[in-house]
Amino acid sequence: METQLKNYPALVLNADFQPLNYFPLSTWSWQNAIKAVVLDRVSILSEYDLFIHSPSSRFRLPSVIALKEYVPVNQYPAFTRFNVFLRDGFRCLYCGVPHASEDLTFDHVMPRSRGGRTTWTNVVAACGHCNLRKGGRTPVESGLHPMAKPIRPTTYQLRENGRAFPPNYLHESWRDFLYWDTELEQA
Repeated sequence: METQLKNYPALVLNADFQPLNYFPLSTWSWQNAIKAVVLDRVSILSEYDLFIHSPSSRFRLPSVIALKEYVPVNQYPAFTRFNVFLRDGFRCLYCGVPHASEDLTFDHVMPRSRGGRTTWTNVVAACGHCNLRKGGRTPVESGLHPMAKPIRPTTYQLRENGRAFPPNYLHESWRDFLYWDTELEQA
């Protein structure tokens, strides 16, 4: 039963009913969702057709929950390898080819050996081939120029980028709370 319940995560929304994250999608395990319900930290917006039992209680598993207290979102996201890949759309900014995150590296546009720093404005996602080809040279020396200027994104920009990558699993009860780039029905 325990392994079967792993297939029932709860979508977590902030108090404004927006997902905390789009990529990776903000979900909690059923255990954390039930604990938050019992502690009255969340409101249940939708439920699965599945129950769990304790010695004294019976709970329907929540599929969508909203925090009761708003969690402020930082204006700027943390500088992490994953966030660089998300900013760059999981594609090499030198050749433009999309890659899985495990097949990407990041490259210093101005090499560290030349005084380049590890910052949002000097690092881009790169495939191994292009990174090796560029080496410790500048874009002018290597002939490899990023297709887009690296910028420090806002959290909003990363959220919007994340919407381009819907997860493999989307329960039907989540669809009213997620806004993927899908065509809306016309009246």
